Amino acid sequence: MLLQENIPIKYIFGKIRVEVMLVTIYALLIALLYKNFHFTRISIPIAVPTLLGTVISLLLAFKSNQAYDRWWEARTLWGAIVNDSRTLTRQLFTYIDTHYGKLEEIAFCERMAKRQIAWCYVLSRQLRGHDPMPGMDKWLCKEDFEYIQGYSNKAVALLELHGADLRNAYKLGWINEFQQIEMDATLTRFSNHMGGCERIKNTVFPSTYKVYIHFALILFVALLPFGLIEFFGLVEIPMVIAIASSFFLIEKMAIHLQDPFENKPTDTPTTAISATIERDILQMLKQYYKEDKPADEPASKDKVFYIL
Repeated sequence: MLLQENIPIKYIFGKIRVEVMLVTIYALLIALLYKNFHFTRISIPIAVPTLLGTVISLLLAFKSNQAYDRWWEARTLWGAIVNDSRTLTRQLFTYIDTHYGKLEEIAFCERMAKRQIAWCYVLSRQLRGHDPMPGMDKWLCKEDFEYIQGYSNKAVALLELHGADLRNAYKLGWINEFQQIEMDATLTRFSNHMGGCERIKNTVFPSTYKVYIHFALILFVALLPFGLIEFFGLVEIPMVIAIASSFFLIEKMAIHLQDPFENKPTDTPTTAISATIERDILQMLKQYYKEDKPADEPASKDKVFYIL
């Protein structure tokens, strides 16, 4: 994601370089016709492009607001994922009774915490259309890794494993009914967050709206030199370039923001957010080990305890 302090000018204007080149050539042609070939009757009242520009400004403002709302909703959903990931990990460590250092319970908490890290990375990669599996064996036990291979939506499979583990913990007496309901509500929120992200990803911004605004913008830029040439002469060339560039940049900004999961610099930084979740959960695990894990035998992520 582009940050405020490292946005290169080359990147910004690189998005509209073709449009700027065409506008420059067009403005030069109009100026040459007016000055060198004395086509003085090609000028039009400046009120015509002014009125059209006002209408386009309102349309672009509406489109930019709608695009930013989509981007902000995506960022809000991932902010909620951060909070609920911390909540789930805290619930594991506070609800599961490991005061006597039971290795099964310690392995259970570790497995679910690391699976939550995997879920965040898997969801991030799925939203961007990437293969979510590379590197996931670092966080998942062998059984979990093999289990999710049969699902097209790996994030759903991981939530299903979360739910199965909670049911098993309840049957084993590690958590009570109230605690199971609370933790299951956390998993439900994860499902809601995932559904919200998928809705944004799969809902296409109306293409007709985009095309109509773009055609109106081209008409505005085409009329602009004829409205300025009579009053400003050759100065209309840089003026047309500057005005047209402003409108094209706003249009491009709206186009990029409306799709926050397309692996672009303007995306919601899901990978960075997942790394933050990983850091926090691992720090919580480290503290948890100090308090509960016996010093003579480590908990293994490959220990899986299921009730059949």
